[in-house]
Amino acid sequence: MPGLRREEVALLAGVSTDYYARLEQGRRITPSAAVVEAIGRALGLDAAGRAHLEDLIGLPAAPAQRRSRSAQRVRPGLYQLLDSLDGEPALVLGRRTDILATNRMAKALFADFDRLPAKQRNYARWMFLDEDARSLFMDWPDMARAAVESLRFEVGRDPDDSATIALVTELREQSLEFDQWWEQHRVHQRTHGSKRLRHPLVGELTVEYETLALPGDPDTALYIYTTEPGSPSRRALDLLASWAASGLGPDAGRHRQTGSIDAQ
Repeated sequence: MPGLRREEVALLAGVSTDYYARLEQGRRITPSAAVVEAIGRALGLDAAGRAHLEDLIGLPAAPAQRRSRSAQRVRPGLYQLLDSLDGEPALVLGRRTDILATNRMAKALFADFDRLPAKQRNYARWMFLDEDARSLFMDWPDMARAAVESLRFEVGRDPDDSATIALVTELREQSLEFDQWWEQHRVHQRTHGSKRLRHPLVGELTVEYETLALPGDPDTALYIYTTEPGSPSRRALDLLASWAASGLGPDAGRHRQTGSIDAQ
């Protein structure tokens, strides 16, 4: 907290001035987690600042605790970013590959997820339980297996999340492929790659995707799909953009807020 003297910080933290001075000097002292927490409060540190303080002091990592399962919401600025990417398909994924928001091009290329009930707006669920997804991806087995491995990666981060458990249970019951691949216990974190598609309107095309992690929100990621300039895939995507803008598609308007996915 700006302006506090060493003695004032020590007083607010409930430690002696000498003890706090030795901590500042980097002496070989291992304070308890409670003391570090108190110093963080006295200094007015945010979560990132407290984590940095723990790193500086060398505090042993505390046992993992179950994270809050509050509803995920997309910031207004991200919707503006999706609007600015109108020529490129883009979507925002949250926990357990929930689809939180899409732009017009993503709906035209993949599916209009807004038309689904909120609890069904999930990438892995769509991949395995929607026949249109099976016909859209030319390499469906590879794409579907990657979705399984990504979902298992999510489970590893929070194995007690009831919504994730319910999703996995549903997919194992309704998809033999999912159940078989789930048993292989392989994990994968998607960061970039390509997808070969056979779109019912514009034919075959290949899109490249990049995953952008959002600072301050580790459970949310932005996926942007692009094509090589001047390629047949670029021309197909441009044609799809014209079709989507013409009002002939299922959702030719601007993207709508997909809505929050309530925690369970």
